[in-house]
Amino acid sequence: MAQEYGKGAPLSYNKYLKVPELIRLQETLSEPASHDELLFIVIHQTYELWFKQILHEADATIGWLNEGRTFRANHSLRAIIGIEKVLVTQIHLLETMAQIGFLEFRDKLNPASGFQSMQFRELEFVSGQKNEKILNAFKDDEFAYARLQERLNAPGLDDAFWGLLGRVGFKVDSYEERVQSIVEILTHPEKNADYFIMQDLLIEHDENISLWRYHHVLMVERMLGMKPGTGGSEGVGYLMTTLTKKFFPEIWEARTHLKVGDGSGCPI
Repeated sequence: MAQEYGKGAPLSYNKYLKVPELIRLQETLSEPASHDELLFIVIHQTYELWFKQILHEADATIGWLNEGRTFRANHSLRAIIGIEKVLVTQIHLLETMAQIGFLEFRDKLNPASGFQSMQFRELEFVSGQKNEKILNAFKDDEFAYARLQERLNAPGLDDAFWGLLGRVGFKVDSYEERVQSIVEILTHPEKNADYFIMQDLLIEHDENISLWRYHHVLMVERMLGMKPGTGGSEGVGYLMTTLTKKFFPEIWEARTHLKVGDGSGCPI
């Protein structure tokens, strides 16, 4: 690697991270350039880099689950959760833009939209929230369409998790059986320690994305009010419809059915 990056010279920080190339990727569209457009681009490019890392960790988690390596799977899930906490906080940097400053370049973004974030859609797909209709938004983007088609057809975190529980003896064939299996794990956390930790990490991943969606809605309304989205959506109205989506509804519902006295009490 050192020889490849160094090209005959010693490897340096800038060469390894390709910093000269990286800082040339922020191309503003407004003329004269709006002061806030650079911030808008940097934040969204940073999001895409973090999405890449989340997908990397999610793919690793699926592999670990398929091999029954629960420690490694939980380790990667913790990495995902750590990144997501950064993403929730990072969204508020957009609120440092003046509303009028955002409007100076917003029209230049048409018809592009955050709805077209390929990697965020991949994150949804790999988490089990698959919607084939979403591919229609990418029919003119061959690269994104192929990636999403592959994700749509590939097993996700949900498949790998329920598959693991099924292999160790839990009933997972129906929605109701999966709910009851989580109730069993929650009732006897010490007996099912690895799986207790895992379902808790998965629900935190789910919660973090819900928190991100909620903070995103508030940020958009704070900046734009009820203006329609650049891609033609209803803006805040559309975003509000995404707030109730869940990746792991069985894990959430199990909390409703948990009762004291189902077992020997909570031994934690």
